[in-house]
This record gives sequence, structure tokens and C-alpha cells, in this order.
Amino acid sequence: MTAHLILHEYTQSGNCYKIRLTAALLGLPLERREYDILQGETRTPDFLANVNANGRIPVLQVGDRFLPESNAACFYLADGSPLVPADRFDRADMLRWMFWEQYNHEPNVATLRFWLAFVGEENLTELQRAMLPAKRAAGDAALKLMDEHLAGRFWFVGDALSLADVALYAYTHVAEEGGAFRLAEHPNVQAWLARVASAPGYVPIGA
Repeated sequence: MTAHLILHEYTQSGNCYKIRLTAALLGLPLERREYDILQGETRTPDFLANVNANGRIPVLQVGDRFLPESNAACFYLADGSPLVPADRFDRADMLRWMFWEQYNHEPNVATLRFWLAFVGEENLTELQRAMLPAKRAAGDAALKLMDEHLAGRFWFVGDALSLADVALYAYTHVAEEGGAFRLAEHPNVQAWLARVASAPGYVPIGA
């Protein structure tokens, strides 16, 4: 991989962290450019015109090309590496968990973390406050499903760390921030988090 890699990001975002963690596990150099999403820095005319017209981060810049969506960026970095299983079914199963993370896990676990730990419950809209119980229930269900899947196995797919683990680790390991979830209720998830954190090359979210 010879193109210069630049990550347009917000450090505390789990979606941005996935990409940094993937790069770190693979030993890939990554330039970082920080944007304050709480100050609307991804909604400026310059950002919308030159980085991502959707006004969101992360965006992985590869040379002069831009790749939004965290899991797509992770796959770009890891394609052809041990983080992508060689077995065809396991590879598809990895993608299944990555899709599930964005559809079932992130909208609940990550959203509550952001609302409660960064925005503050007192600053939420009436609609957001009304959504809190449903999002807590959906987030608990996602963590419970993960815990059940990890019973008797070390990793989400196959017998090695893959992008499925990286994608799910990012927001799971900070799920307690904001107070909506308790990881102690999911011991298999806790053991898995420790395994990911001990992987060679691992970097913490705030590094």
C-alpha cells in the first residue's frame, strides 16, 4: 500500500477509532486530521465540497481519493491481510457482523454514549429523551446477543481476530460511558474485550 493515508476524524468517535485500530494492528502509517463535530466542523462548505458531501466523519483519504464509512475504510486497509479471513464463508460472516454492527449495535450503543456522555441528557431534545428507553433496550439486546455468540469461542468469526472484532470492539469497550449499559452483565464480552486489547499493535481510543 503506497498511497499516503489521511484519516479525517474526531478522536472520541468509535467509528473513527476502528480505522486507527485497524491501521495500528497492521502497522500502517496514518496521518490524522481532527474535526470537532460538536462545533459543526464537518458541516462547513469546505468540508462538504472537498472531503465528504454527506458531512460526516470518518473519511479515509487515500492519495487524492476519499472513502467515507468506517467499515469500508477498515476493509480497504485490511484487504489481503490476516484481519480478513481467507475462508469464503468466514469472510462473508465477517461482513455480516460488520453490517450488524452498523445496523443493530452502533445506532443504540454508540448513540446513547454520545447523547449521555458528550451532549448531556439535559441538552437532548424532547424526541431524543423519548427515545432513550427503546435505545437502551435495543443496546442491551445487542450486547446480550454478542455475549451469547462468544460463549465458548474467542473471536466473532473463525479462530482469529478479524475486522468483525475490530468493528464491534470500538463502541463496545466504551459502552459504559454515559451510564446506559453495564458490561459486567456480559462476561463473555468482557473476556473478548481483554483479548482484543492484548493484540499486538493495539492502541487505545484516546491515543
